[in-house]
Amino acid sequence: MTSTTDVIDAVVPLTPDQPGWALRRQREKVLAATQGSYDAMFSPAVEGISVAERLLVALHACRVSKADSLAVHYRERLVAEGADAAVIAAVDAGKPVAEARLQAMLAFTGKLIERPIEGDRAAVQSLAASGLSTPAIVAMSQLIAFLSYQIRVAAGLKALAALEVSA
Repeated sequence: MTSTTDVIDAVVPLTPDQPGWALRRQREKVLAATQGSYDAMFSPAVEGISVAERLLVALHACRVSKADSLAVHYRERLVAEGADAAVIAAVDAGKPVAEARLQAMLAFTGKLIERPIEGDRAAVQSLAASGLSTPAIVAMSQLIAFLSYQIRVAAGLKALAALEVSA
């Protein structure tokens, strides 16, 4: 399933008359690659981690990073996927979830987002111990790296837009 809307454009609504909009489009290849990465990260074809689990990881990463507009996007995607409302609420509030596998995924995400130095062998082994296969752990790590990038791009564009307004 490929997105029809560019996620960054959706969460940082810039208009063509804004310098940030033009700046983002200077390298069309980067624009396309960013959205293409998003589409790949949340493709049902990724094995070992469900789309809902990946979206919960994304929601958690956004919450930890205080990326509110992206968190709204991922929350809406979770609802559209039919994810359990109580689990969404728990992740959104930073509360533990009952499922050990998901809790291990969220803990790993928090480590990589907040304290990357703690994303060591023991952290990876905790994912394996919770039932994630090696390919699923690799996919999860790639997802978290992408989310870190996406969060920073959105934050940078928002900062530029705020400067434009205050200038």
